[in-house]
Amino acid sequence: MGRTYIVEEAVGQYLSNINLQGKAFVSGLLIGQCSSQKDYVILATRTPPKEEQNESPKHSKAKLDNLDEEWATEHAHQVSRMLPGGLLVLGVFIITALEMGNEFQNTLRRLVFAVEKSVNKKRLWNFTEEEVSERVILHFCSSTKKIFCRTYDIHDPKSSAKPADWKYQNGLSASWLSLECTVYVNIHVPLSTTSVSYTLEKNTKNGLARWAKQIENGIYLINGQVKDEDCDLLEGQKKSSRGNTQAANHSFDIRVLTQLLLNSDHRSTAMVQICSGSVNLKGAVKCRAYIHSHKPKVKDAVQAMKRDILNTVADRCEILFEDLLLNEIPEKKVMNSEKEFHILPHRVFVPIPGSTVMLCDYKFGDESAEEMRDHFIEMLDRTIRIEDLEVAEEISTACISSSIDTEASLEHTDDEQPKHPIKTTIVLKIQQNIGVIAAFAVAALAAGISFHYFSD
Repeated sequence: MGRTYIVEEAVGQYLSNINLQGKAFVSGLLIGQCSSQKDYVILATRTPPKEEQNESPKHSKAKLDNLDEEWATEHAHQVSRMLPGGLLVLGVFIITALEMGNEFQNTLRRLVFAVEKSVNKKRLWNFTEEEVSERVILHFCSSTKKIFCRTYDIHDPKSSAKPADWKYQNGLSASWLSLECTVYVNIHVPLSTTSVSYTLEKNTKNGLARWAKQIENGIYLINGQVKDEDCDLLEGQKKSSRGNTQAANHSFDIRVLTQLLLNSDHRSTAMVQICSGSVNLKGAVKCRAYIHSHKPKVKDAVQAMKRDILNTVADRCEILFEDLLLNEIPEKKVMNSEKEFHILPHRVFVPIPGSTVMLCDYKFGDESAEEMRDHFIEMLDRTIRIEDLEVAEEISTACISSSIDTEASLEHTDDEQPKHPIKTTIVLKIQQNIGVIAAFAVAALAAGISFHYFSD
């Protein structure tokens, strides 16, 4: 038996309301959450149209093969940045005036694999073996209103289509659980002279990968408590008069204690090495994640939060580098400038009507609320109110400066002597306050006590 997709009724209404307007087809993304037994689809958004895609419907079969995968996968990549922890691009849909045929299925098959590759290529985390690896393709016939739903195993390029059930439910995500966390990051990335062929972006990603291991191995406190990962997340929550847990009224505060202990078998081999520069990321990052309220486990909540922490930091860095490129600021100028300031993006949230779930985007300091609204409309094909925009963090700035210094790296070096390398610092400042600093100090103290205890 195939997978079951529980779908928000508003998604069905959205698909029915899409007008082909003379186009051969309209394609888009399905967004939601996986679980071991079923998947939840809470949002659908069509791929923004290109001007040259206004074809006549009589050429629909020929034109379908010309679906612009590059355009569609770039849209998927942009949308994946706007998803908080717990949400994923679950698959793709296509709407045509004709019923499902082999040409449609083959096109969707290629597209769903291309989309999955696009949204995963820059992530700092990997799916676990236990996680669902099936992604859905959906064909909706605008004339007959018939739905064709199949899944493919995206870990197997040769996988064949499996049938899947598509069931609508009203208010699907109205009772989902909200998870919140503020993480103080202090990431130092040395730029070794031995990796001069690497770009600034690639060097930074390599440094973030080392930091990601700390986040993965951290200790996560849920509402101040350490809980067993297989424990029911809602254990101990109050029951309503009907016997249902009041999940919709509960949000969970998660705190992260990054482990400072080193395994005796993996001692640091840090040595002084010549560096062409360094990247420093510092600040307090606001993170959010959402999970379904049907018997959620602690491990589900922790996993969703981990991935939001990793995603939001990586996305900010990527957006910064894209902005430098867009403004035609040469990398050499960035690396060699004595002092230069850049506005870094901060996180903005917006609610999904009728849901506890909020989507996010990233805003530079000089962007207006109208520009943010327009970007949400373009990427997610939905109108939002400016007053619903929730700025999670203060305006952030990047300070890029140069000095002469050498840096330590977790890599072995040659016997060369330091020769006055240039040190470049990119400082990520995001809403720092006394409460965050105090929380970080408590975390450091707890880790220190643990280290002392295990040493004894």
